[in-house]
Amino acid sequence: MHVLIIHGNGGLAATWQRHLEMLDAQVTQARTSVAALAALETIIFDVIVLDVMLDGCSALAVADMAQFRQPWANVVFVTDTTVFSDGSIFGYSGNARAFIQTATPPNDLAAIVHYYGSLRPDRAAAKDR
Repeated sequence: MHVLIIHGNGGLAATWQRHLEMLDAQVTQARTSVAALAALETIIFDVIVLDVMLDGCSALAVADMAQFRQPWANVVFVTDTTVFSDGSIFGYSGNARAFIQTATPPNDLAAIVHYYGSLRPDRAAAKDR
């Protein structure tokens, strides 16, 4: 499973990366939308962990590009604000699978990401063989 973490806080992203690597995930980090879009052009991801308040850019634009480039990739949105706390993010982003607080324990976030990473159809088919 390959995961893209898009978050401006490098320390927090590194903590999440360590927890995901304990679950055998390959992790790529991007601190900005520009870096995230470049990664989406060159690497295939199963799950994207995306900060809703990304560097003044629209995280929804990044999620939309992810859905266009990699429609199988599930997006787990993270936030430390009340923006979209009404659940409306699921109406705006067709690839949104979870919306969690940034303060969620890293092992819980890793479990959520691992779950959504294992749902890719080609991975499920490979398990049946």
